Amino acid sequence: MPFLIHRLSRFVRLRLHGWRLPLAVAVVVFASSWAAMALLEPAGSDIADPRTYWWYFLVTAATVGYGDVFPASTGGRVVGAYVIVGGIVTLTILFTQLAGALQSLRGRRLRGVVPLELSDHVVLLGYWPGRTERIVAELTAEGRAHVALCAWDDVPENPLPDRPAVHFVRGDLTHEDVMTRACVPRARTVVIDGRDDNETLAIAVAVDHANPDVHLVAAVRDLGRRDSLRYVNAGVQVVQWHMPFLLTEEATDPGITQIYNDLMSSAGRGNTYSMRVPAGFPHRTFGECQTHFGQTFGATVLAFRGPDDLVVSPPWDTTVPEGATLYYVARERIEVARLAGRR
Repeated sequence: MPFLIHRLSRFVRLRLHGWRLPLAVAVVVFASSWAAMALLEPAGSDIADPRTYWWYFLVTAATVGYGDVFPASTGGRVVGAYVIVGGIVTLTILFTQLAGALQSLRGRRLRGVVPLELSDHVVLLGYWPGRTERIVAELTAEGRAHVALCAWDDVPENPLPDRPAVHFVRGDLTHEDVMTRACVPRARTVVIDGRDDNETLAIAVAVDHANPDVHLVAAVRDLGRRDSLRYVNAGVQVVQWHMPFLLTEEATDPGITQIYNDLMSSAGRGNTYSMRVPAGFPHRTFGECQTHFGQTFGATVLAFRGPDDLVVSPPWDTTVPEGATLYYVARERIEVARLAGRR
């Protein structure tokens, strides 16, 4: 007998694992209790009728027990107790399997091997401890967007598991499989933050193949690689790697990198200049300065530095004292004589 029990338990472990085990337990309990109930109940009881017994078994095994159908004999009540125990065992096994399945799914999500279901999101390709956390914090600030963070296989699991807006994908960042799992074809923006410029270029090729119309932002060490990246995707916005704040600004407000580059370039359509407010300058508030510079010189005042600190884009009624330094954007430098109305 012990041998038979051992063989039976081994068979159950090998053959009836996973979701088949609770189903097998429920079927065995149902069939055996039905047969026992038919034998033990008196002839006048209809509880063993197939049209009735399935309902009795269901509510009894679930420990609900409506009481609309019940056994009349002592033996039938023993069978009812057996059904209750069998139902509890079945539900316990079922919930254990469900918990295991959910835990397994969560583990696979943490490991980044589950395809995502996202659209109109930001894909961030590349992970740098510390740096990436700051980038993600800015991308997800105020609920702006969900982020699909993609990392190489050397990152074993999601480094930001406590951020619900961050979803993780792990694998070869130049491979089509990662592009598919990260939903790059449905993404709003893709940000490439590779380990070197050659890798960034290779990732850009994969992104362009998956979604040539996506807003693409790439960080590079050498701005000379800009032309190579634009050969892959003419609309790519390239920023220097040591300026990660530009990555997030460009991802959030497309085209802002081009404005920065234009302002900082001597060949741009407008350069940034500064000048001190001369004595007797009649425009005493920031709004008056802004209006005068715009109407007279086609320039835009960005900020001023007073005796205390730099003030960027202050309210228009802010007083601009004499001797303050104005910072403005114009096609050419405005001489103090022209500002004062002298030729």
